[in-house]
Amino acid sequence: MTEGLTPHLSPARITVLGVQPGNPPFRIIELDGEFVGRAESMTDVLLVAAEAGITIHDLDDLDEVRWVGGGKFTWNLH
Repeated sequence: MTEGLTPHLSPARITVLGVQPGNPPFRIIELDGEFVGRAESMTDVLLVAAEAGITIHDLDDLDEVRWVGGGKFTWNLH
């Protein structure tokens, strides 16, 4: 297999999973693969990371945050 065909897996410690049903809808946040909280907005992601001692400088940087099931603007079920 060549390197060009290997999918990019982010080394990010923070992973934000897809939107979950709820009132309001939320996304699960994992740190190193372990559940650490839930978020209803981008601000919540920053706060949960900060509580874990991680400062996120850029929510678009794949080395800082891995978004699964939608990007940073996805907060509602479709």
